[in-house]
Amino acid sequence: MSVHATARIVADRTGLPVLTSDGPLALRRTRSTGPRLRVTLVGAMSAPLGGDRLAVEAEVRDGARLTVDSAAATIALPGAERRHARYDTTLDVGEDAELHWLPEQLICAQGSDLRMRTRVRLAATARLVVREEQVLGRFGEQPGTLTTRLTVHRAGRPLLDTGFSCGPGAPGGWDGPAVLAGHRAAGQLLVVDPVYEDKPPEPVSLGPTAVLTPLAGPAALVTALAVDALALRRVLDEARELLLGGP
Repeated sequence: MSVHATARIVADRTGLPVLTSDGPLALRRTRSTGPRLRVTLVGAMSAPLGGDRLAVEAEVRDGARLTVDSAAATIALPGAERRHARYDTTLDVGEDAELHWLPEQLICAQGSDLRMRTRVRLAATARLVVREEQVLGRFGEQPGTLTTRLTVHRAGRPLLDTGFSCGPGAPGGWDGPAVLAGHRAAGQLLVVDPVYEDKPPEPVSLGPTAVLTPLAGPAALVTALAVDALALRRVLDEARELLLGGP
């Protein structure tokens, strides 16, 4: 039987008035320093499986600071139901608020079929850091099917709309030299900050398969390919330090 579950986080200047979750999604408030709140997503059971419908919603109200991470990688697995799974994330960040969305990797196990959608709505003075990492299959196995999409709106206007598909059934050429070129890990880091309006970051090559690109918005996008999850994280951590001035 498929699982339908939603986790919801609301952060404001007083704390976390809403922190609710069920099914395989468990939210825990974890230790933080200074005014920044921290929440960790803990997998309470194997998910997502075929047919599952999971959702995470986070609202950071005006003036609040929040970091959301996860305790371990998420593994998409085949299920008894021969249907795709869905994992939807909705992020809302208010005026002078800040959200760092830093989950661990998503691993697409052989036979899985997952569709992920992340929607972000930012106020004009909001700041955002989003990291996404996908690992195509566990060690020694072929990848499952994965379709992802990230859309970001700032002050009601589109800032970014990007997607990625791989695995059996994905459009042809996804593993060819113009896309993954045989790499097993892919990721991106998006940083949105009003300070870039006056001083946008310079485009930088971070290696043969990684690049930092300034976006109109104001924002910076890092895209990277790597041979494995460890190498991918290393590149994205270096990029985050470059953009934010610290680990």
